Amino acid sequence: MSALDIGVLSLALMVVFILAGLHVAISLLVLSFVGVWWMRGDMDVALSLMAQATNDSIASHEFGVVPLFVLMGLLVSTADIGKDIFEVANLFFRRIKGGLGVATVFANAVFAAITGISIASAAVFTKVAVPEMLRYGFTARFATGVVAGSSVLGMLIPPSLLMILYAFLAEESVGAMFLAGIVPGIVLAIAFSVAIVVMARFFPAYVGGGAALDAPSMSVVAGLAKVAPVVFLIVLVLGGMYGGFFTATDAGAVGAAGALLLTVARRRLTWRSFWQVLVETGRITVSVLFLIIAANLYSRMLTLSGLPQGIVEWMAALGFGTAGFLTVFIAIVLFLGCIIDSASIMLIVLPLMLPVARTLGLDMVWFGVITVVAVEIGLLTPPFGISVYVVKSTLNDARVTLWDIFAGTQPFTAIMFLVLLLLIAFPGLALFFK
Repeated sequence: MSALDIGVLSLALMVVFILAGLHVAISLLVLSFVGVWWMRGDMDVALSLMAQATNDSIASHEFGVVPLFVLMGLLVSTADIGKDIFEVANLFFRRIKGGLGVATVFANAVFAAITGISIASAAVFTKVAVPEMLRYGFTARFATGVVAGSSVLGMLIPPSLLMILYAFLAEESVGAMFLAGIVPGIVLAIAFSVAIVVMARFFPAYVGGGAALDAPSMSVVAGLAKVAPVVFLIVLVLGGMYGGFFTATDAGAVGAAGALLLTVARRRLTWRSFWQVLVETGRITVSVLFLIIAANLYSRMLTLSGLPQGIVEWMAALGFGTAGFLTVFIAIVLFLGCIIDSASIMLIVLPLMLPVARTLGLDMVWFGVITVVAVEIGLLTPPFGISVYVVKSTLNDARVTLWDIFAGTQPFTAIMFLVLLLLIAFPGLALFFK
């Protein structure tokens, strides 16, 4: 069997292993090790490559950005900042038709700028926004759909864990990826808000919300003062990084320290909760770094097999250009989004597709934004749709079924796909700050 055949076989076995329930990282490591051993006929070569890939993958101090931004996000969640942001957003948008939905999107966008984890956004705003919308007569499908749909902003607006993961896999700057996510994130948030207003205006039965809203419990000045520390933290971290005052890793350290001070000042942190935050930070960090090691080794095995180059030659023979490649790539990502999580999709697909994208001369930063948006659509599509499951488990209301939430997310899934097409047609949106 040729090296190319081994590479193709590894892809087929990858699908089998994942469907069988084997962890993606374990699947990547096993297939990479066996693949190199088979191609070279020497176990020592496979062991040496595994050791080298492990060292090369996470030896750099730049990987400190992962635990630092994760710690920052978890501390912010502990401080109940999401609730304050929603209350202030409601103060400004309450008079708009469907205003509570717009307030949820706005609050999610701000919350995303200090967490970077979609699941955290989904959990926080299920507790905060859904009960409020239900109280004012909004339908359960609309309320849960808004929360699940807008939670994807957490992986697009910087700092984003998926952006960090892509940066390491594609060997791009984390700061460049963060910059590239700003405009697309804003565009997506605006698109969600406009869609909510349109739905409230033309489909009132679907949206609901006929009950009159209570008078605001605070003044505009008091509301601004309430979110001032959050805005300061965002400006400190992102402004300092983009202003050239410190690196992405430094920004993570500053953000984590600022989030810790903010949480302590609000008296929301106990020794027990602080320990839980540290343990969760370690768990997420180890998981991400283990996945990166596995993906690095898998990428090297595929390169040895010649499969990426074979795909380039195959596409060239069929007359596939950039448009054809992107169509195939997005179709694969959307399909995988129905069955596995976001990080796993990137780890499986990118080692194979990045060499092809480079051969076609695509901008790797722009391609990263396209990848993240396409992958994030999978958070909302059945049967996996992890954001939907998070909303369901957090809400814990038997009256709202899983399929009600999936139905509620469909308008937002369609909007995400339209924004994806917009980003493909106008790369400058992602490269605005480059």
